[in-house]
Amino acid sequence: MEFLKMDGITKKFGNAYANKNIVLSVKEGEVHTLLGENGAGKSTLMNILIGLYQPTAGEINLRGEKVKIDTPAKAVKFGIGMVHQHFMLVEAMTVFENIILGTTKESSAFIKKEAMKKEIRELADKYGLNIELDKPITEISVGAQQRVEILKALYRGAELLILDEPTAALTDIEVIGLFQIIRKLTAEKKSVIFISHKMREVLEISDRITVLRAGETIKTLDKEQTTATELANLMIGRELVTSEYSKVIQSGENVLELDQVSFNSSSKHNGICNLSLNLYKGEVLGIAGVDGNGQSQLAQLVTGNLVPEHGTVVLKGDRVSNFVPKHFIDSNVSHIPEDRNKMGLIGNMTVKENLILKSTEKPTISYGKGGFIRKRAIKLFADQMKKKYDIRCASLDQEIRNLSGGNQQKVILARELEEVPEMLVAVHPTRGLDIGATKYVHDKIIDARDQGCGVLLISADFDEVLKLSDRIAVMFEGQILGIYSGQNPPIHEISLAMSGKESERSSSNEIK
Repeated sequence: MEFLKMDGITKKFGNAYANKNIVLSVKEGEVHTLLGENGAGKSTLMNILIGLYQPTAGEINLRGEKVKIDTPAKAVKFGIGMVHQHFMLVEAMTVFENIILGTTKESSAFIKKEAMKKEIRELADKYGLNIELDKPITEISVGAQQRVEILKALYRGAELLILDEPTAALTDIEVIGLFQIIRKLTAEKKSVIFISHKMREVLEISDRITVLRAGETIKTLDKEQTTATELANLMIGRELVTSEYSKVIQSGENVLELDQVSFNSSSKHNGICNLSLNLYKGEVLGIAGVDGNGQSQLAQLVTGNLVPEHGTVVLKGDRVSNFVPKHFIDSNVSHIPEDRNKMGLIGNMTVKENLILKSTEKPTISYGKGGFIRKRAIKLFADQMKKKYDIRCASLDQEIRNLSGGNQQKVILARELEEVPEMLVAVHPTRGLDIGATKYVHDKIIDARDQGCGVLLISADFDEVLKLSDRIAVMFEGQILGIYSGQNPPIHEISLAMSGKESERSSSNEIK
């Protein structure tokens, strides 16, 4: 039975089409994936479905009846819920308070907390949503926050759940748990719209897949009748040539050395314990491992955002004693942070302003320290970066929060790579990006390597680590359990190390 039919949906912003005659149908009890590059119209289409936008043309039918969804509250009333990529939770509140926030189930003057908690726990148990109701949001993991968002939607009566890039910030184990939840939902005849760019996951969890390109529906396919290559080609409108990057066997001199470094070493998941590591010029050293084994702390430490409690850090031959970001920036270290919105960009500043965040004291940008900025020079530089890095925006003066994820990442790349860094720390550099934007980022990282930059690549995407790395270091519970060549890497041994088991090979001397 067809639960949802979006027919001829068109949305114009001025003279530009964000959606054009889109057709999308979702059956009862199915997982329907929405695929498309950044800017393909996925977000606009979902914002229409949940009542944030009104379509310029077209209609929406639920169970065969035409409906008008003109507010998010109306979408909830019709049984449509959405879990956004960036969670909509109030951090100052508990899990329970977030779930009941804004609901009208209990009309009495006093909220019947225990009765409501009992109902929520029963719902959580039914779908395997393991949560602690009285915990503050700030004290639970990303995976748990996602479960809260799903439970919040189900508590409001969702029959159709939209999951926007739901695995972007999850560990592999959490992804398995999420997929178990999705299967329980569809077994109960609930429908799921799954938005993702990870082909392996799409082909694992989907029943049907609809591809969007440039705001239009390209094709809807059954999962069993398609391949990752076909889907990628449909997404980008041309045959995708996968980059095969050569591996560097003999790298240059040492750019970074960590010797017995520790930070918060008592924590297995948020610390570093006696970690020793070398990064050489002209190589990509990939850090493999399940997310949450000290990778974030490593990245913060080698960019000056954390001070080690023990051990030494040597950067370009000099021991580091001043652990502040400016020292590392002045030492020609660039950083692609793990969260581009919280750590890499200032959302209400313009594209142009974000491009010069690290250059405001340079004579090409301003008249001396604290002096006036050179507006004409900034505009010229921003225009050059827009063209060179293919930054797609309506204007360099628009707020960067309004750009797609891929174009936001290109702004960071332009800012961080244009100075030709000697060291680049790239953390989850393609998280949440589509296949075209991912290839672009990968190409730029390899270009930096080939210019002599030492790249420390930290990624939870094992395929990405294998593809880009000249050497691979496995991190587990804040320690390095093995270092391997990126050329014909021993996958079995690396997998053992990622699970915390040292093999004879991984305990041998470090590979250079």
